[in-house]
Amino acid sequence: MKKILIGISLLATLVSVKAQYGTINDILTQLEERKGVNQHLENVNIDNKKFVFIKDAEDHTERDFIVIKGNKVTYVEVFDDKATGESSSNVFSGDIVRSKKNIISLRADMLENQKVPIPVTKTLLLTKQKDILYLIDVNTKDRWIDEESYSKK
Repeated sequence: MKKILIGISLLATLVSVKAQYGTINDILTQLEERKGVNQHLENVNIDNKKFVFIKDAEDHTERDFIVIKGNKVTYVEVFDDKATGESSSNVFSGDIVRSKKNIISLRADMLENQKVPIPVTKTLLLTKQKDILYLIDVNTKDRWIDEESYSKK
């Protein structure tokens, strides 16, 4: 009788541990997606993609766009002044390099077809969460969302 009770309790423990393992595994997968690690996105095509970043401050709103076409990139900064309602923009152009580990290096050295002494450089991590592509700036942790994903909703 003791052996049967011990066997049943052992079996019940194993079943509950397996259920908890599944929940823990799902949580870890979501955390890995959020951090952008352990994702194999080498086959994801980012050609002709447009990524958007919006930052709202007290006195202005900043909208930044990254448009990728092949190994060329256009980086646009748009500033909207809340007090006057005026907008100003900077249009940079340059090139990108994509590594095998989901890292994208952006270097924009032309401002409206004029060479700039200090180019705009960004190192971005390509991630995917819930079928939405993101670029995460590895230095500032800013998140750029794929415009197609954003405009669907």
